[in-house]
Amino acid sequence: MRSRPAARVLVATVACGLLIGAAGCTSSEPEPTRATLSSASADTVTVAAGSDAAERSLRASRALFRSAPGAVVAPAGDADAVAAASGVAERSHVPVLLAGEGGGKAVARELDRLGAGWYQAEGDVSVDTDATEQDAPDGGDAPEAGRASRPTTVVVADASADAAVVATAKAAGAHVVRMPDGVTDPAAAPDVVTALHDGTGGPTLLVGSAFAALPDPEWTVRAAESGFQLRNGGQRPFDGHRYVALYGAPGAPALGVLGEQGPEATVRRAEAVAKPYRAESDELVTPAMEVIATVAAGDAGADGDYSTELPVSTLEPYVDAAHDADMPVIIDLQPGRSDFLSQAKQYESLLKKPGVWLALDPEWRLTKDQVPLKQIGSVSASEVNEVSSWLAALVRKEGLPPKALVLHQFRLSMIQDRSALETHPELDVLVHVDGQGSQPDKQATWKALHAGAPKGLHWGWKNFYDEDTPMLTPSQTMSEVTPTPSLITYQ
Repeated sequence: MRSRPAARVLVATVACGLLIGAAGCTSSEPEPTRATLSSASADTVTVAAGSDAAERSLRASRALFRSAPGAVVAPAGDADAVAAASGVAERSHVPVLLAGEGGGKAVARELDRLGAGWYQAEGDVSVDTDATEQDAPDGGDAPEAGRASRPTTVVVADASADAAVVATAKAAGAHVVRMPDGVTDPAAAPDVVTALHDGTGGPTLLVGSAFAALPDPEWTVRAAESGFQLRNGGQRPFDGHRYVALYGAPGAPALGVLGEQGPEATVRRAEAVAKPYRAESDELVTPAMEVIATVAAGDAGADGDYSTELPVSTLEPYVDAAHDADMPVIIDLQPGRSDFLSQAKQYESLLKKPGVWLALDPEWRLTKDQVPLKQIGSVSASEVNEVSSWLAALVRKEGLPPKALVLHQFRLSMIQDRSALETHPELDVLVHVDGQGSQPDKQATWKALHAGAPKGLHWGWKNFYDEDTPMLTPSQTMSEVTPTPSLITYQ
């Protein structure tokens, strides 16, 4: 710590100055001052994601303190000085301000904003300010609360890089939660989701350069505050999670094994089918359901679209049973001559629920002169983008956790102009390779669809009980299908 002059008494305080001309000041000593917390409203989300630790420390001070009697100052590149400053700041309930390469001008401006009358310097740092350089008083009063009903939740991406911010947060009485190593999305961090949920009603501060790439911080925090988490923790569908799902339509055994039993029995069967994968997987395995909501039909029907739309009431028991068992449900669309967006909107009430995802099956997306089973259908990337934009907007509007958007494909022609598919932070997109037949043919399809695929896609594989020759065992599925699929369905 640098040597510094002895403490000096401030000449005047704002509180005393306001009394001059009224009752007057009754003492030459300054009125005691204490820090006050930021008056940010409960739904405020602040991001301090600059690449400079000094700037992040100042940003945190502005977010957490409306005023403070003093502060502790240290050079950004001196870890020992920052550690010493952090201890002093926590005891004195004042912020830590780091001086970067540009010197102490930014620090001086922050001291002025805080109304600070003193600062303690640690390490080799110089600040051009009217505040007095002195040792921080022993102890100190805790900061007074602002308007927020709950303390600020501070999420720190790298606690060692932002030790000063952690100290400032503790000095302010905020709740500090650290991101796991290598994780940059709060939705993929179970402890962070829990902390944000517990902190509902208070402001949020996200700190760290890792958060610079976070596309929509306000939605991320709002979704976490909902408290929903997948069975194995977190909200991001395919980040550290693998799923084994039963596929089919309610009451229609010919369309898949899901239709061979009712909702509760489907839950039990899905658990049994997923269980062998847990010993084979390096990621957590969760059972799931993929429920066909609109079924391609052999006749045109009353609406002429060659697709039978099951009522929401038929699907609800499966959604409810899956929710009670902590299983996601994928709503699958086979639109016939209709379009995917029109059909997706029919199930908006289900898609507003967390853990209910959407699948598009282009095999059954037909033109106006086509009928099912006469050809393989297809969809344009632009139509998929319409659906993904609508679904992402629904997720944002409702404050829902991220959803999966599953695209079925076993021929390149099924998704036209695939390179033009748009991405959204609210959605994890998975291509589900669901061809049937011999294993060499299935593997060839798998490799062909991976070639030239857009970056960021996740991948799924389907095992057919009757049509595959032979059907892979769980061990074979995990070892022979590479890269290992994130979603494995059984039909």
